[in-house]
Amino acid sequence: MTINKYKTSLDGLIIENPVRSFFDYCKERENIRQKREKGDVFPWSDDKIFQKGRFLNVFREDDKVSKSIISFAEPLKNNLPRLIQALFFARWCNRQETLDQLHNQDLLDVSKLNRKLSNLEQWENFNAYPVQDVTWMDKTYTRLDTATYLFNEIKEELVDIILNSELDVKKATYNINKLFKMENNFPIFMALIDIAWFRNDVMPITSAVPTGIGAQPYLDRLEEYLGLNNHQEVATKMISLQKEYWPNAKREFYPIDIEYQSCECRKYFSYLNGTKKFEGKNLLIIN
Repeated sequence: MTINKYKTSLDGLIIENPVRSFFDYCKERENIRQKREKGDVFPWSDDKIFQKGRFLNVFREDDKVSKSIISFAEPLKNNLPRLIQALFFARWCNRQETLDQLHNQDLLDVSKLNRKLSNLEQWENFNAYPVQDVTWMDKTYTRLDTATYLFNEIKEELVDIILNSELDVKKATYNINKLFKMENNFPIFMALIDIAWFRNDVMPITSAVPTGIGAQPYLDRLEEYLGLNNHQEVATKMISLQKEYWPNAKREFYPIDIEYQSCECRKYFSYLNGTKKFEGKNLLIIN
């Protein structure tokens, strides 16, 4: 069972209106992205937390790794088995610098790809989220062997599992992890929700998503404040409230966005609460 190390990160902190705070956070973070992309000089915000801490962009498609994954996998959108292989490989890699030097055709010769990645000083992003070994048919595969050999071998089986999961990313994540036996199923979920970028008919972007341990504390605050029963109801309500709190956003939110940004809000307010420190991978470094 995964222990939620973030569970108490907001304890003792008063957030008077977590709904307004959620949208205020998103608007400021998106404003930072726009200023940075225009070439404005740092700092892009008067907020000291934003000046010191690292945060994901509000819209997933604007993140560097997401852009690399989209570029890597997009040519395969009409070949579902190869698309699935590419997306699972990309999320096991999850490193822009690696993906940008590869082409999806590299997945056709996985032995060569495995050797190439083995010779890199770092092929994977091990800081983003833990990726454990995978068990398949009583055999254990390392992260590298899973990304290369295994996903190539089982891409057709993965397609069958996904298509038999009733367009439900939570059910598909569960069904795949019954076989993978990973303690943390987040990498599976990420690969599955990425399908929606290319094949909304296979995995709808509107699918309800599981709650990650990083998002739980802030989603709990929203659930209590809104008087709702679960995090799925929270996502639905927050999507409807976007029209009131952020009507000029570049697109409407989906459940994955509410989960993602609840995690980022938890990070932001953890800094404010003193339960998170500006150090290591959390520290914003401007090149």
